[in-house]
Amino acid sequence: MQEPVAMTHILAISGSLRKASFNSGLVRAAEGLDLAGVTVAGRTLHGIPLYDADVEAATGIPAAVADLKAAIRAADGVLLVTPEYNNGIPGVFKNAVDWASRPASDIGAIFGGKPVALVGASLGGFGTILSQNHWLPVIRTLGMRPWFEGRLMVSRAGALFDADGNLTDDATRERLSGFVAGFAAFAAS
Repeated sequence: MQEPVAMTHILAISGSLRKASFNSGLVRAAEGLDLAGVTVAGRTLHGIPLYDADVEAATGIPAAVADLKAAIRAADGVLLVTPEYNNGIPGVFKNAVDWASRPASDIGAIFGGKPVALVGASLGGFGTILSQNHWLPVIRTLGMRPWFEGRLMVSRAGALFDADGNLTDDATRERLSGFVAGFAAFAAS
């Protein structure tokens, strides 16, 4: 009798709220990859309010944040699919991670040692290189385990996605597949 294949579960979080987001399109493309032993589950940041310590003190962690924290905790690895706004991390994405780090006593259980990788798509010629670099101090502070063996920055995304934000470029899909496979192997180790 053959042993069941262990599955590596990757959580891919889109850092954009836009309906036809290129980054959400990358998440959907990653979910659709046919990689042996790997599942990819996508999430958006919809429903996560702006962080407010007074709200946290009065009512606790919002349900959307609790769901995000549970998904991060359950994943073998987290793929941050980040846009780049004004040469940095989108505020909505950083806000979600700030919420997920509350209370501070949860940081180790949610993020500590969690494998993480960065990808992103943008209209410009440099992909999301600056946003990805800006994530590094946050990742370090949270105690995550970054994967540096691969890099994926999708530039000039307007020509690679359709009007609904779906990836249409086979070469980019192939690059994404190789990236996710490499990251999944790292997350499983």
